Amino acid sequence: MGIQVERVVLRQIRMPLVHFFETSFGRTEERHMVLVEVISDGLSGWGEVTAGENPFYNEEWTGSAWLIVRDYAAPRVLKHNFESAAQVAGRTSHIRGHRMACGGLEVAMWDLEARRNNVPLARQIGGGERAEIACGVSIGIQESVPQLIKKIETELNAGYQRIKMKIKPGWDVDVIREVRRAFPKIRLMADANSAYRLADADRLKCLDEFNLMMIEQPLAHDEIIDHAQLQARLQTPICLDECIRSAHHAEQAIRMKACGIINIKLGRVGGFSEAKRVHDVAQAQGVPVWCGGMLESGIGRAHNIALSTLPNFVLPGDVSASKRYWTRDIISPPVEVSPRGTIMVPTAPGFGFELDHDFLKHVTVREEIVS
Repeated sequence: MGIQVERVVLRQIRMPLVHFFETSFGRTEERHMVLVEVISDGLSGWGEVTAGENPFYNEEWTGSAWLIVRDYAAPRVLKHNFESAAQVAGRTSHIRGHRMACGGLEVAMWDLEARRNNVPLARQIGGGERAEIACGVSIGIQESVPQLIKKIETELNAGYQRIKMKIKPGWDVDVIREVRRAFPKIRLMADANSAYRLADADRLKCLDEFNLMMIEQPLAHDEIIDHAQLQARLQTPICLDECIRSAHHAEQAIRMKACGIINIKLGRVGGFSEAKRVHDVAQAQGVPVWCGGMLESGIGRAHNIALSTLPNFVLPGDVSASKRYWTRDIISPPVEVSPRGTIMVPTAPGFGFELDHDFLKHVTVREEIVS
């Protein structure tokens, strides 16, 4: 029996962060996110567009995502008969770029299909062998080194298995040295969010002394060639994030030895179908992957949990507890992390959590039905 979507409901929600999150792009204090609900035969599937409020991480932002889903992606999906959610990405592939917008719709279709089949989303996408996933945590640029060290200590005490700290020119070598002095044995990585250029190679090579797990996306978002040249000069593995928007990009990067690790973000690659292809390419070449985060609400967080159950997700990802970001999440119960730094994979149909509809209504700032 095929899947035919009768209507798509878009909601923009506004949620203030518990603590500001700062990267080389700037500081975020609240999130404006687009949620996508697809409705068929009385069932709803839910997705989240993971674009930021500004076009800094990539070219997408909340406002553009709303228009792309409403005017282009949703009309291509409505009333079309799909044999499976795996066919959805093909209906929007002619839209150039805007992978996060299209991905928000695509993951909603996978959630809908899982609910129709009465199986957990992790199983529906081909994962689910793990009962729990290992969790790391991402810590933004802080106002001082002592504040950073205190925050790292808090997260380690909460059980997180890996610490990722954001860096940028002026907040890098000396800061990591202080962190390593305080925590000589923790699993530590640095994320530059494209803040450096190949001319900074000598500076980045200084990070080799700190036994980092990886340096994530040190160079520009579209510089696979420069990353290959940089990786040849570093002992520390480079992890690519923004550069990898498709399985083809992953193939190119691995072939050129531009990285030793890949961060897979559902939105960045356009949803589960392409994320699985990136995963498979990396696995075939012996390149480990992990799941990155985009300050998601509980819906996006639940999707990341499902993705992280695929077999080549062997490194702790950025999937952390709801309370790190939100005073109250839009799902119930909120995502929680065990004292040993793991999250249990939900076993209920679909993404596995209940929606807190009252709170969802409270944080919704606009809503529109496409039918």
